[in-house]
Amino acid sequence: MCDTNVSKNVVCICGVKNSGKTTYMKRLIREFAELGYKVAAIKHDGHDFQSDTTGTDSFQYQEAGAYGTAVYSGYRLMLMKEMADVPLENIISFYKEADIILVEGLKNSSYPKIELVRKDISTVPVSNPQGRFLIVTDADLSDQYGEVRGFEQIHEAVQMIQRYTPKKFSNLIHNSY
Repeated sequence: MCDTNVSKNVVCICGVKNSGKTTYMKRLIREFAELGYKVAAIKHDGHDFQSDTTGTDSFQYQEAGAYGTAVYSGYRLMLMKEMADVPLENIISFYKEADIILVEGLKNSSYPKIELVRKDISTVPVSNPQGRFLIVTDADLSDQYGEVRGFEQIHEAVQMIQRYTPKKFSNLIHNSY
């Protein structure tokens, strides 16, 4: 499903339900954006989802039977297309200008990943260890699973991402910590 040879800095943020993935992604996005990086964020949904807001024109087009809709202005673009089994690589290729692409989910992929482990929700990592380079936790986990940091150590996580994906980051001139 996932090709680790994609020529982008892609890092998955994974963990079990309610482990804090969205909150952690937002923190990473803010940190990288403040450093001057162009960040793209992708969310993998293991279920289906509603792709538009009820009542909008584009939602009404979908309700009428359109398999795809687009809304655009001079500043942004939103596309919706009903497709089964879209390869992540196709979505990644849409973000050619991004310095880094953060993906929420895909714990079973071989992409580089950070797994979140919350002590009240899970006790051990559940992701595919291939590609996992950091575990962020509030539990007392030994380093038998790899590098471990706390949720509050966001700067260290950013630095580890930069080190783990040095090919692209080393060619960019941005602020640093």
